[in-house]
This record gives sequence, C-alpha cells and structure tokens, in this order.
Amino acid sequence: MDKVAFFFHGDALLLPPGTSDDDPQIGNGFPLELAKEFDNPEQRPDIFEIPSINCYPASIITSVSVPKTAVPPDNWKPVPVRQIFANTGAKTESIVRACHIAQWRHESRFCGSCGAQNDTVPMKAERICPKCGRTEFPRICPAIIVLITNDENKILLAHNKRFKDRVYSHISGFNEAGETLEQTVAREVKEEVNIEVKNIEYIKSQGWPFPNSLMVGFKARYASGTIKPDGEEIEDAQWFSKDKLPELPAEGSLSRFIINNWLAGKLQP
Repeated sequence: MDKVAFFFHGDALLLPPGTSDDDPQIGNGFPLELAKEFDNPEQRPDIFEIPSINCYPASIITSVSVPKTAVPPDNWKPVPVRQIFANTGAKTESIVRACHIAQWRHESRFCGSCGAQNDTVPMKAERICPKCGRTEFPRICPAIIVLITNDENKILLAHNKRFKDRVYSHISGFNEAGETLEQTVAREVKEEVNIEVKNIEYIKSQGWPFPNSLMVGFKARYASGTIKPDGEEIEDAQWFSKDKLPELPAEGSLSRFIINNWLAGKLQP
C-alpha cells in the first residue's frame, strides 16, 4: 500500500496546492512522494517513517518536519493543526501521531544525559545515544479535563488566560508526580476555582500533541465550596445551563466532545 505523509512547518500542517483546510480527507495524509518538493540541501526536512499502531489508511505513517526557517514551496499553505481539527473534524490518530513524533524528533536530537547527538532507530519512535547508551522515546504528559455538574444540572466552565477572548471550557491540568488521575482532578479543581468535587468518574481520553499531552476526561459532581478563580490561570468561572452557554472550545477537542455529549444527555450527572 502507498505510504502517506503529513508535512509540518513548526506547529502548522502544510497543505499541498489545491487542498482546502476544511477537507475531511486531510486525515488520510498525502503521498510521500511530495516530500521531493522540500529537498533543499540547505534546509532539508526531517523525514521519519514509523509503522502505524492501529488500522490507519496505510501501513506506514511518515512525518515530514520542515525547518521553521525554511520557506515552503510555492502554493503550499501552512495551517495550524488545531484549526485543521476545528474545520474538518479530521482529528484522526494518524495526524496526532505524526505531529507528536515530528515535535519529539526536533526536541530529542541530543542526549539529555551527556549532550551527544542521538542516533535514530529506523522504523521506531526511539533514539539511542551512541556515547552513553541512553534510550529516549516520545514524551507523553498526562493531563486531566473534568466536566463538573451541580444539582441544578448546570456545568462549571472557566475562562483561562490562555484562551481566546470569551471562550470557556472545563477545568484541566497536568498530572503531578505520585498522583493518581483522580487526585489530579480534585487538586486542580480546588486550586483553580476553590471548590470540592465528588463521584469522579472516567469518560474518555484523547491524544493531544500540543505539545505532547494525553488528555484524560472525567466527570464529577460539585460537593462544596464557593467558586473563586485563582486569578493566575483562571480569570472567570461560572455555572452554565444548557440554554445559556458561553463561547465553547472548537470541535475536535475532548472538551467539546464532553460538552456535546452532556448537551445530548449522554453524560448523566
């Protein structure tokens, strides 16, 4: 079967001429042979092939990472990966895997122990230091995101300083060393909005390569406390009913998936 590739320029996906950024077929990748258009001796891209880990459209996924300083070929269009997900709903595992690996390869060129230049292990997401033997794999950082409901069947949504204006989403945060994911949920909620939650239950997970996360979705019930945003990350947090929601995260994200399922009555309080 023909090999497919995804072409990255920094945090953007490069689309070949004639490809629209709302085409759901983007998730199927592009012919690897298009990589020849980037064969510039002075700014040669990093081309890395790795076997798929699921039943993707092809047996080989290729990430082609074009240096940030390089100028893309004529008529190739860089589009932020997040925008691709929002426009097409094409957040397939293949794009996520290729994006994650492309970023990891850029950040893992040198050994984290002795500083020597790492060797690539063909056909594996693995690098080995030829000097000290240290092995490196793509970093994956677990993070939680939680749907919090109260007795009035409202959900708590918050505006983070990093969000676009007026966008509200769930409380989220990274797992700390030694914590269970459930403990992370309780801690992040308490730290960011000053309330306690109970009945913490897993919903769904999602690979999220911005830059290297595994988002783990939960639902929980309000237990006690008064909402008080921390003022550092969270600027505002409120209870919202189904008929009075703020601007929401884009489609393709786990946060929007959870909200959509709550709206459809598929996630019971």
